[in-house]
Amino acid sequence: MEDSTTLLDGAFWISTGIILFLLVLSGFFSGSETALTAASRGKLRVQADKGSRGATRALELTEDTERLIGSVLLGNNLVNILAASLATALFTRLFGESGVALATLVMTLLVLVFAEVLPKTYAISNSERAAALVARPIGIVVLVFAPVVTAVRYFVRGVLKVFGVDIDPDSNILAVREEIAGALQLGHSEGVVEKEDRDRILGALDLRERVVEEIMLHRSGIEMIDAGSPAEEILSQCLQSNHTRLPVFRDDPENIIGVIHAKDLLRAMYKLIGGPEGDAAALKHFDVASVAMKPYFVPETSTLDEQMRQFLRRRTHFALVVDEYGSLQGLITLEDILEEIVGEITDEFDPDGDHMLSPGEDGHYLVDGAMTIRDLNRATDWSLPDDEANTLAGLVIHEAQMIPTSGQVFSFHGFRFEVLARDGNRITQLKIRPL
Repeated sequence: MEDSTTLLDGAFWISTGIILFLLVLSGFFSGSETALTAASRGKLRVQADKGSRGATRALELTEDTERLIGSVLLGNNLVNILAASLATALFTRLFGESGVALATLVMTLLVLVFAEVLPKTYAISNSERAAALVARPIGIVVLVFAPVVTAVRYFVRGVLKVFGVDIDPDSNILAVREEIAGALQLGHSEGVVEKEDRDRILGALDLRERVVEEIMLHRSGIEMIDAGSPAEEILSQCLQSNHTRLPVFRDDPENIIGVIHAKDLLRAMYKLIGGPEGDAAALKHFDVASVAMKPYFVPETSTLDEQMRQFLRRRTHFALVVDEYGSLQGLITLEDILEEIVGEITDEFDPDGDHMLSPGEDGHYLVDGAMTIRDLNRATDWSLPDDEANTLAGLVIHEAQMIPTSGQVFSFHGFRFEVLARDGNRITQLKIRPL
């Protein structure tokens, strides 16, 4: 072994300095990788819109995550391997053969603490800020290593393809909705996000995934006006109705010829009788079809998002829903779509709006059979499936594979369903509780 004067020469201090510099570079690469992958693209976009150039560069880098990670890992491995090699040579010179084990121990501790844990901890705590700071130098690294990373990328994809794994370049874009939904659910479970706020945002996100058929009022519940009825009956029906718009049919309820607005009806009748001093006998010649607006029909497969856009574009709030054969299936209003976002909207003309769900003392709920599964899930935080049926009555019939009678009890999806009332073939009331 050489004496201490020879060992601590200039080469020793130069090697030590290079090793420390490589450790700093390793920490930089480790922290940069964590910052750029953990940073929220939404927050970076906000900073970029405010004029942050670092955030703009970070957004550009994270558009191709595969290239970014490949470049950073390549740089990180290069400096780690080089630092370990220099440390091994240095410790071998100082301590002989035992220097290999000592170099491994020392470099492992140094890399773990100063090149991994410390920079990654800071990067996670300040991911957006760190990402903006390192974006420029990492961009240069990505540019320098681009040829090597590209070759490695195609090699890796080829190997993965052999095992049946395909890499989708649009996976991050398609996963944005799931990421938002997951963040909302996590925030709600931790008490950060209120249930009402979570439901509103998720309701807005779901509009593109849901169709008109799921929320429309079924034709069995539609109130209509017969165009052949006397004017007095039509006026009485409109005044007693809770709705301002009513479909008008002639001869057959399937033959919808228009939609009457109560205000238009009253104006036309008032004008026909000649004002407050007029003769009500003139109403005998009143034709409701002349006042009715042209009906607006929509297919039952339209998405709620598209239907809301159509309502806003056409400046109307009311549409009749038909199936592929043109048969009337129900109706939908703009209010129905808005209720999917903000929840049930009731007014003085909806006295029963809040009574479709009544909680009991022993944990059960009395539920109207026509209540949608989605509304029940939102009200109770349950997760009953709505793939096969839209309403609770439909779910029970689907699972039972029969039309149940009053008093029958079923258990499925972790809940107990008891049929309390039935009108004809329609289940009108259910008693539900978790098992």
